[in-house]
Amino acid sequence: MNNQQTYDWSIEPQNSLLDLKLKDTWAYRDLLWLLVRRDFVSFYKQTILGPLWFFIQPLFTTIIFTFVFGQMAKISTDGLPQPLFYMAGITAWNYFADCLTKTSTVFKDNANIFGKVYFPRLIMPLSIVVSNLVRFGVQFLLFLLVMAYYYFIAKANFGITWAITLFPAVVLLMALLGLGLGMLISAMTTKYRDLAFLVTFGVQLLMYATTVIYPLSTVITKPLGWLVQYNPMTPMIETFRYGFLGEGTFTWVSFGYTAAVTIVILLIGIVVFNKVEKNFVDTV
Repeated sequence: MNNQQTYDWSIEPQNSLLDLKLKDTWAYRDLLWLLVRRDFVSFYKQTILGPLWFFIQPLFTTIIFTFVFGQMAKISTDGLPQPLFYMAGITAWNYFADCLTKTSTVFKDNANIFGKVYFPRLIMPLSIVVSNLVRFGVQFLLFLLVMAYYYFIAKANFGITWAITLFPAVVLLMALLGLGLGMLISAMTTKYRDLAFLVTFGVQLLMYATTVIYPLSTVITKPLGWLVQYNPMTPMIETFRYGFLGEGTFTWVSFGYTAAVTIVILLIGIVVFNKVEKNFVDTV
């Protein structure tokens, strides 16, 4: 007696390690924009100053950095006006740091949604990166206003260079690096909750290993200067400053190094993220 049965449909798990699910993510792009709008509205809906916080945070940080590192510590700014130098670093760093920290908790923060309805899980960290781009745009506008003040009113000695054309690439690399690292950490926090606490102050410590408060030219010859030089965020901040202010250490080698590291981290992050999302509900 033949007990074999045939079926019209067969549902099997997709276990391919290199299945990045990019086609599914593109198909759900409308959901991406809805999540971006939700993040923006929900975060500032019950605040008094609303989007003005976008301006307040970098402005006060610049003032403190100027007083502590510029006036008291007398750290070099490569001849640039101190507030302008620090604001350039802060503007770039804030976008990367926000993408990293908020993406690193995406599994924990959205466990209820993930357990109820299907959609490509990659949509959630992508929405965080895109919504942070709005904040970056506002802070970048503030940077341009400060830049205009020093150029037209204070008559400071700086100028725009050809590297400004790399600005879109710099923003894209910062977004992808923060996304890749954030997804890696988010995947690991499903089993190791301590990582969530480490990320909070780890990102702050990492800032001091990046050229946010000092130029690369002042530390490249120091004993541990290579740590700063090979930090993937360093070439991006240096390129940002060199393009808009005319001062910074830019080389195609360092820029290519950052691009290569970013792509590798992003691919690893997507693979690990997609692998963990299949069973993370059981551990979160």
